Amino acid sequence: MIFTLHRYIFREVFKVFVLTTVALTLIMSLGSILQPVQEYGVGPRQVVHLMGYFLPITLTFVLPMAALFAAALVYGRFASDNELDACKASGVSLLTLIYPGLVLAVMVAIANLLLSFYVMPAFVHRAEKSLKDDAKQILFRNIRRKGYYRLPPDGRYLIYADQADPQNNILSGVVAVESKGGKIQKVIAAENAQLGFTSRKRFNEVQITAVNSSQMDSEGSLAIGLTSFTVEFGSLLGDDITFKKIGEMKKIARDPMEFYPVATLARQTHAQFVAELLAQDIEKSLTAKNADNAEEKIKLESPAAFAGSAEKNNLYKLYSGEKFIEFTTGRCSVKDEKKVELGGQVLIFEYDLVSRELLQTLHTTEASLHIEGEQAEPTLTMDIRNATWKQPNGLEGLTRRYVIRGLILPTAVKDRFKTENLLESIDPNSTIAALQNGPSTKLKALQTKLQREIWSTMAEIKAEVHSRLVFGIGCVTMILIGIALGIIKRGGHMLTAFGASCVPAALLIVCIMMGKNITKNLDAKAGSGIVLMWVGLAFLSLLAVAMYRRLLKN
Repeated sequence: MIFTLHRYIFREVFKVFVLTTVALTLIMSLGSILQPVQEYGVGPRQVVHLMGYFLPITLTFVLPMAALFAAALVYGRFASDNELDACKASGVSLLTLIYPGLVLAVMVAIANLLLSFYVMPAFVHRAEKSLKDDAKQILFRNIRRKGYYRLPPDGRYLIYADQADPQNNILSGVVAVESKGGKIQKVIAAENAQLGFTSRKRFNEVQITAVNSSQMDSEGSLAIGLTSFTVEFGSLLGDDITFKKIGEMKKIARDPMEFYPVATLARQTHAQFVAELLAQDIEKSLTAKNADNAEEKIKLESPAAFAGSAEKNNLYKLYSGEKFIEFTTGRCSVKDEKKVELGGQVLIFEYDLVSRELLQTLHTTEASLHIEGEQAEPTLTMDIRNATWKQPNGLEGLTRRYVIRGLILPTAVKDRFKTENLLESIDPNSTIAALQNGPSTKLKALQTKLQREIWSTMAEIKAEVHSRLVFGIGCVTMILIGIALGIIKRGGHMLTAFGASCVPAALLIVCIMMGKNITKNLDAKAGSGIVLMWVGLAFLSLLAVAMYRRLLKN
């Protein structure tokens, strides 16, 4: 008889649970895809896929609420129809009748833990991959619809175009804007541009080859004709600890560079360190006197004679694939991230790499070296402004701006980064040892920001793991409270019990959210946020015990 009774109660609870889950899932799934549809302009086919990919996220929250509703509703009706009193009169204890609800609660708790730790992150990664594979269509669709598109994740690059041809990957009437901190850094305008997409592990790269282009920045404008540059088409859903599997979180805890935001900030810090090392290396090699000696020598000697005496004049040498340059400068300093400013008397000799012949001499008082490209193989671009030039055949003239691209970073600088651990190479102790005058204020600020980002990531991992555990285990307590309130409130409306049982559930969620925020706060006492989460669960457990003691007494 007991088995029949349990099967009857479980069938009723499970039926309401399934119907409620389906209804809530459909409603919440439609809401979850509104942002990607509005922000990224995904197509109808992609909408259907995203609904499926976001389903585990929705179920993580829907399952406990559906089980809570089913338990409160079914047990409330069971008590109000006097079926509970009949069972008790037959010698069946109240705790025995709770078993079907307890089984459902345990099932929901296990499902919630599996969803939050394994299934939900896997499906978010699939959704990200789906959007990543559709990057080309998303970019062209937005440009056709709005006339522009801001590349994710940080919106640093903004592309305007008059016309878009997705069949041939061509944009016409193109303006590409690079901004940082709300300030425009660079603007490139072109008649048309050919786009190429390269898929990387974490993001897409968009290579833009612009025809008849010109560049404008804080230094002025420059006609550069045909140019090609690569920008990052980053994560559309964002790289967040919230969407990581437990295995991924453990891997990040061991190596923070596995977390993309940390890796990005580490590369920025690395670029600043490289710039300061380069400036130091130039300062050690050159003096203001070298500029005077070299200038006199170029006036008195032939280009061939000067080329032979370059080493004696202690000029700084940089190579590229087609040419090499030698230069001297009066002073050298790091102005911005990835930028070394050259000032005073700057004298530059440009040579053909194969023939070793002098191509031209440039003399200016303002030039800079920009570090570009990836961390593994960075390159240098020399930007020369308001220079006088002289060729070996005697031709002379003025140039407002002249750019030499693709210069290779000196070996003396690259040798300091042979270690595979980037975080070790940019550690404060390493930078102090490498830089004679110590790290600059900007480098120190980046190191501090990086260290705080790592600490914040570690704290977020702890908060995420404990919050998932507390919420998963708390599902059992919430559903048991719903059953108790359903029986207690049997004289009133059946939804009254569900409404009342939502209050303890909301209290647990508040404790979890507060605990996560406190844990992420680096100034808070260590472990206080995690303690708050488990205290919320302990309070709900005590509340459930008190309710069942009252029911057993009555």
